[in-house]
Amino acid sequence: MGLDMYLDKEIYIGAEYEHNHIHGTIDLFSGDKKIDVDLSKVSTITERSAYWRKANAIHNWFVDNVQEGKDDCGRHYVSRDDMQNLLDTINKVLESIVLEDGELVNGYSFQNGKETPMIEKGKVIKDSSVAEQLLPSASGFFFGNTDYNEWYVDDLKYTKEVLESILAKEEDKGSYYYQSSW
Repeated sequence: MGLDMYLDKEIYIGAEYEHNHIHGTIDLFSGDKKIDVDLSKVSTITERSAYWRKANAIHNWFVDNVQEGKDDCGRHYVSRDDMQNLLDTINKVLESIVLEDGELVNGYSFQNGKETPMIEKGKVIKDSSVAEQLLPSASGFFFGNTDYNEWYVDDLKYTKEVLESILAKEEDKGSYYYQSSW
């Protein structure tokens, strides 16, 4: 349970229409069992481009910039311009970050009926003002840690890597969609 986030690439092939001249074979197996797929009925192929777990700042960006502020777990189109804007924002935030030794809250435990934070040593962002302004974390039902620390930075670095890879492809024929669930 928690915030799961997906960026999927949908590629239209239209194999159901003969004039598209789609040909080939699809051989898929689950273990030793063949999965029956009739290529002549395949309209689209979906690839998972990114998966995040509790990267609430990234989710918050998609809600604000792609989903018109509605956090509805729906499937939302993401344009190349959207991806470039997110990448530009991430780069600005990463350029501002200086990490220093600190304490991270890694969940909570209950002792004697009281909620107690589980603390571990780690890295925290020395001055998170740019991150808070441009790419703020967001709390929600099982959305994960909202602190500005090394885990926040890891989410940004992963997202940067994914977006740079997608945007490097000039002839990308796919359409991208963001969806979340919790």
